[in-house]
Amino acid sequence: MLTGEIRNQIDRIWDAFWSGGIANPVDVIEQITYLLFLKRLDEIQTAAENKARNTGKPIERVIFPEGNDPKGVPYEDFRWRRLKNASAQEMYTRFTDHIFPWLRTLGEGSTYAHYMRDARFTIPESLIARAVDLIDSVPMDDRDTKGDVYEYMLGKLATSGTNGQFRTPRHIIRLMVEMMAPRPVLDEVMVDPAAGTCGFLMAAGEYLRENHAGLFADPKLNKHFHEGLFHAFENDAAMLRIGSMNMLLHGVDNPDVQRRDALSQDHSGEDEKYTLVLANPPFAGSLDHENVAKDLQQVVKTKKTELLFLALFLRLLKPGGRAAVIVPDGVLFGSSKAHRELRRILVEDQKLDAVVSLPSGSFRPYAGVSTAILCFTKTNSGGTDQVWFYDMEADGWSLDDKRQELLPFEKLGAVPKQPLTEAEHAKNNLPDALARWKQRDAAERERPRTAQSFSVPKSEIAENNYDLSLNRYKQVVYEEVEHVPPQVILRELMDLEKEIEAGLKELEGMLR
Repeated sequence: MLTGEIRNQIDRIWDAFWSGGIANPVDVIEQITYLLFLKRLDEIQTAAENKARNTGKPIERVIFPEGNDPKGVPYEDFRWRRLKNASAQEMYTRFTDHIFPWLRTLGEGSTYAHYMRDARFTIPESLIARAVDLIDSVPMDDRDTKGDVYEYMLGKLATSGTNGQFRTPRHIIRLMVEMMAPRPVLDEVMVDPAAGTCGFLMAAGEYLRENHAGLFADPKLNKHFHEGLFHAFENDAAMLRIGSMNMLLHGVDNPDVQRRDALSQDHSGEDEKYTLVLANPPFAGSLDHENVAKDLQQVVKTKKTELLFLALFLRLLKPGGRAAVIVPDGVLFGSSKAHRELRRILVEDQKLDAVVSLPSGSFRPYAGVSTAILCFTKTNSGGTDQVWFYDMEADGWSLDDKRQELLPFEKLGAVPKQPLTEAEHAKNNLPDALARWKQRDAAERERPRTAQSFSVPKSEIAENNYDLSLNRYKQVVYEEVEHVPPQVILRELMDLEKEIEAGLKELEGMLR
């Protein structure tokens, strides 16, 4: 968790960019990302130099080579430790004329380096020295702090209006990751086909570090974690760079982050390649039939992106693969032929595990649409017996545009550091949802429909046109109102009238 001092330092960096004329939040983070990348490269080479010095062996990986660039400036001057001591004019010239042309050719070492090819450096000379000083002052000595700092900056996208769609609340992401429980095995391969800032993949990596740290002692598993486990599709170049940096700062050296329109024809070779899908795809949009992959149209004939993405997830998953994805409520009860058919496929042809209804304010301030988490397993042979429903009423944050924390940090999220009381559960349902999810095939089967969670048999869902809205099956208990005789009510009203008259007389006497 970041201290208030570090948060204030990051806020000062952010304010400096805004006052320096860079107002678009995505542009701010992208430019900060370039500086963080250069700082990270210096850290990597310094670590390699120290290792070589201690072992007496040559440096394994040289990032800043000996000699000069084509314009005669030593590569050693590109390093952060040298750059931060230069004057503003020297710094600006070095970035625009030397460092950025060099970074665009740096294609080895990380996915992020690959996406530097079309990067643009737009920090003005009047701002560059202050930006470098401010970033250098933020303590980022360990992986956890690096990741938290970047996550805090990415959090500013969620309060930036039109750009907020790029970010899913981190606590919702973590709940979905905990429910899917990524496995530390070589055949686990996960993908987010609408990756944005790679928040889902980042959280999956953190889950494995916290729950299966031993995987890094196995050379094959360690290599798989850094190079084969994480895959992402994203069509926005800025998001590719930001997402790749997010993974890099969270300790994943070379994830597969591809520039790809996930719904287009260009997903050959991806069918049945993945064992886990985690995603919050864009919804409430539509595409032209001509721009959509024909095989997706064979699954469901529609132009709606939320339905096309679900069809895509089924294409991408191997048999036995599982998914946790966010969908708008309309997917659950929409009456069109495409809506009904897709729900039928999930229930009858695959194994629909759960529907978790999220609070309607979960994506505020930039979207008030009601959403749910769908959890399913690809089987191609059915398997749905009972579908587990959970009615989440609170996620730990206020459900207005301010989205303020309702509990101390230690009691927030799906896996809080401290247990919650019953009163605190009313403010944060996530730990309860996770605990009940793990009992969905056991004790949860016995819960009444009046409870916060319950199970519904497949036959009943089929009878209801495969409607998956929680309210279709939830039963509401109405409390009986005690009957009070009219004469009692009349007597109480007369007594109240006498008290008011006495009060008025007393007040009149005081005013005389």
